[in-house]
Amino acid sequence: MGGEHAGHLGEGRGAVSELRARLDVPSGADAPRGARKTVRQLLTAWGFTDGDWLDVADLVVSELVANAVRHGGGLLDVAVQAHENKVTISAADSTPIPPRRRTPDDTGGYGLALIDNLSAGWGVEDYEHGKRVWVRLRSHPTPPRPVT
Repeated sequence: MGGEHAGHLGEGRGAVSELRARLDVPSGADAPRGARKTVRQLLTAWGFTDGDWLDVADLVVSELVANAVRHGGGLLDVAVQAHENKVTISAADSTPIPPRRRTPDDTGGYGLALIDNLSAGWGVEDYEHGKRVWVRLRSHPTPPRPVT
C-alpha cells in the first residue's frame, strides 16, 4: 500500500488542500474486503468519521473492486482522492471494456444502480491498457478533522 499527500499548504494555515493515496490490491476473492478495510482506515485517518458516510464508502469500494476482479481482467489498483469534504474513489483494471447496465438476476446486475443511488456521480476513463472507473461520493456531512 502506498499513500501520498498532494496539494499545497495554505499560507499560514498549515492545512493540506488535497490528499491522495494509491493502493496496490492483490486480485482475488479477498480483494474487496482488503480494499474496503484499508480505504475505511485511510478515510478515518483523514478525518472522515461519519459512520453512515463511511458505510456508503465501504459499499462503493466493494462494488468497484469486485467488478474489477470479476469483469475487468484483474484489479490493478485503487485510488482515493479527498479535497475538503469531497472524496473520489476509483479502481483500475486491465480491460478497456466499460461497465454496462444489465438486468439484475441471481448472479448480479445491481452494481451500477447501487452506484447511481449512493454517489454524486461516476465515470470511466482510459488507464494504461485498461480503464479506471471512478465514483465521487456525496459530500461528507461535516468538514473532515484529521486524526492526529
